[in-house]
Amino acid sequence: MILTGPEILRAVEAGDIGIDPFDSARVSPNAYDWRLGDTIRLCDTDLDARRPTEYTELTIPPDGMLLLPGRLYLGVTYERTRSDRYAQFINGDRTLGALGVWVHVSAPLGHVGHAIRWTLEICTVRRVRIYPRMTFGKIIFLKTVGEHASYQDMGFKYMSSSGIDMSRLYEELQ
Repeated sequence: MILTGPEILRAVEAGDIGIDPFDSARVSPNAYDWRLGDTIRLCDTDLDARRPTEYTELTIPPDGMLLLPGRLYLGVTYERTRSDRYAQFINGDRTLGALGVWVHVSAPLGHVGHAIRWTLEICTVRRVRIYPRMTFGKIIFLKTVGEHASYQDMGFKYMSSSGIDMSRLYEELQ
């Protein structure tokens, strides 16, 4: 089940959902409208699953940054979200898609216990200017059924993400 806007507000008040910083005006009928953070990484070399990814880290200036098609950018959410009770699902939204920006298409699930600023995979189909802290998508909260363990207690490689996290697949392939 997806939480409705009023249920998200109640869960935040009860401490079952954490969104930092939180703005109640960003709660929509079934989601929370999250924003793009201030930092972006440009993956500007060929990628190899067996090696750490080389990148250039950039601060998105207040007057915006032009993203170019055919490049992989990794961004981060402005908000940090957490919940020991609900799973989370993050994605871009229709408004962003209408600008030709595809965001976070491969890893939208935040397990129960996930407490992070989300790393975002960003690609564009046209040249597009983005801005720090612009609305960039929606996050929904899902009620789970059955017993669950907290993601933070299971020792997964991305559990302590606090910013942009590069692929660590190479750790498994060595």
